[in-house]
Amino acid sequence: MTEKLYYIDSHLHKFQAKVTGCVNENGMFEVTLEKTAFFPEGGGQLGDSGYIGESRVFDTQERDGEIIHYCEKELPVGDTVDCRLDWDIRFRRMQNHSGEHILSGIIHEIFGYDNVGFHMGSEDITVDYDGYIEPDDLREIERRANAAVFSNVEIKTEFPSGEKLKNMNYRSKLELTENVRIVTVDGVDICACCAPHVKRTGEIGIIKLLDSIHYKGGVRIHLLCGYDALEDYRARYESTKKIAAELSVKQKEVTEATLRKLCEFAEYRERHAELRRELTEMKINAIKPSDGNIVVFDNDADPDTARRIANAGADLCPGICAVFSNGNYCMVSRHADLRAKAREINAAICGRGGGSSDMIRGVAAASRAEIEKYFGENNAKYN
Repeated sequence: MTEKLYYIDSHLHKFQAKVTGCVNENGMFEVTLEKTAFFPEGGGQLGDSGYIGESRVFDTQERDGEIIHYCEKELPVGDTVDCRLDWDIRFRRMQNHSGEHILSGIIHEIFGYDNVGFHMGSEDITVDYDGYIEPDDLREIERRANAAVFSNVEIKTEFPSGEKLKNMNYRSKLELTENVRIVTVDGVDICACCAPHVKRTGEIGIIKLLDSIHYKGGVRIHLLCGYDALEDYRARYESTKKIAAELSVKQKEVTEATLRKLCEFAEYRERHAELRRELTEMKINAIKPSDGNIVVFDNDADPDTARRIANAGADLCPGICAVFSNGNYCMVSRHADLRAKAREINAAICGRGGGSSDMIRGVAAASRAEIEKYFGENNAKYN
């Protein structure tokens, strides 16, 4: 059994230990130590990374009471080695995890809801509760959570005796009876948890609720704490700063200014669509009747416009009306079976595509001169 130093001191991040095992598993070495400060994945918190000697530790897991360190290099069994955690990563995880305890404790106290899901993602932390909370209530919960941070109370951990545990009122997702580790945030929360935490709430820095959504009959809250919350704020601040500069407004006026721009954009887009419709009608009216095929080149035509022009042209000729736009084509005919002719046409225009008997779509690589020559020479063929 590995001695778990992270339960003795959650802030221990450099130590020495004897290597008790090293097994090569498909090029990855599973290393065990007589004692370790590397926390194995559990309680919603990921396993620690760092270094054992000069060997990089990618992950840490627990198996039958032994802590397994997944390393890149082989380590001699029996050697005593220097070990160090990726402390910045571990500390941030502890900030977020301790912040989640405070949040969950307050929500449980006010609403009686339980934390039924906890995940530390790459972008933020999500916590799921079995009841819905209104946004106004979440703002008050966030205020209370940060008041608990600013009070800088101690976060205590213990393994109470079975008798003491029976008389404790604590949060837990499972029915636990032995070797239960209790994490207590004075005056805020008592919860069963196997993960390391900060020593006092002041180390959390800040708890920031980012978003909330309805989720499985309850609510999913997105949050960040500590350094992660600070970096998130910096990113949002820089984004707001740039937008404000582009809109020539103060940062606090960005929302209203953006909404005004969106309204203006909607008006421009509507007017643009109206002008495109008018332009398409002008292009359709400019098509002249033909005794053979009609070929139109229009690089401004989107797929819908090309279809409309091709349909209009097909009514003015006994053959095919083919519209080409930026390498794409749309062909319509009232008389020829285009599905049956698609292979021949595509071969002639270096194309690829298909469709129905009266309309085919695709792409063509042939030059304009080659396309005009083909349809001109085959005017009568498709009548």
